[in-house]
Amino acid sequence: MTHRPKSGPDRHVPFIDHLGIAIEHAQGGTSRVAIDLRPELLNNHAGGHGCVVMTLLDCAMAHAALSRIDYAREVVTVDLHVAFMRPPGGRLVATGRATGGGRSVCFCEARITDERGELAAPAMGTFRYRDPA
Repeated sequence: MTHRPKSGPDRHVPFIDHLGIAIEHAQGGTSRVAIDLRPELLNNHAGGHGCVVMTLLDCAMAHAALSRIDYAREVVTVDLHVAFMRPPGGRLVATGRATGGGRSVCFCEARITDERGELAAPAMGTFRYRDPA
């Protein structure tokens, strides 16, 4: 079951629910999201598939950016840079942090650690704020 931050409005994204990503914390420009890898989320090397890793990082940074403005607007990803350090397995935890920006964009960073606490993938991203449609 996916958990949404209590500080912001319901940000339902069906794909995030489908993957089983849980938003554990999002407040003050920081976030923590997690996923328990299932067999269908693995690659042919039995590690977390790259698209799952990138989605988890994107989700962590988006919620960091949103929580920075108390969920007053929406965000869209402008760019995302990921370094795949090691094949992750088990429970993955991504922590995100808003590092700068202004009214229209937010710069963020995130990192995923695996079940052993080892760094699996760091990332940097840029998010554009926009008014809700």
